[in-house]
Amino acid sequence: MQAVIEALKEDFSRNLSVRTSPGALDHITVVTKDGKFPLNQLGQISQKSPQLLTVNMSSFPESTAAAAKAIRESGMNLNPEVDGTVIRVPVPKVTREHRESLAKLAKQSTNKSKEALRKVRSKSITQVKKSKNKVSEDTIWLLEKQIQQMADEAAAEMDKLLAAKTKELLG
Repeated sequence: MQAVIEALKEDFSRNLSVRTSPGALDHITVVTKDGKFPLNQLGQISQKSPQLLTVNMSSFPESTAAAAKAIRESGMNLNPEVDGTVIRVPVPKVTREHRESLAKLAKQSTNKSKEALRKVRSKSITQVKKSKNKVSEDTIWLLEKQIQQMADEAAAEMDKLLAAKTKELLG
């Protein structure tokens, strides 16, 4: 359950931010003739200014076009410009509309995490029920109650994270 919460925190910090950081492009997957690679393995990502990221593709110049295409199609509203082996990625000003769409994505992400949490809970309860002949029904009932309580606490923490992220995004 803790792993689900950590994954949600990671998703919030990486994908749902109004601040520009070189790490914002790390998760983009580039499809090359040799396979799929994260952008940060093919090129060096750096931040020149708050409104400009650059990706130096001198290590793999043959992948420059594929990397630009991957950035364009990443759903992050970016329009990269290729200049030799360097890809310039101007970062647009964050509009109210964009902040609201990020808040929606945060809610979707939280709902996916809650779904994963429910799966963990139901698997745990199933495992407890399988041990019926080894322990008493009262013990099983107590364990189920504890599992449910842990799931409720994790869901509450996710709701707190979502509320904090929404407040951060919408100000």
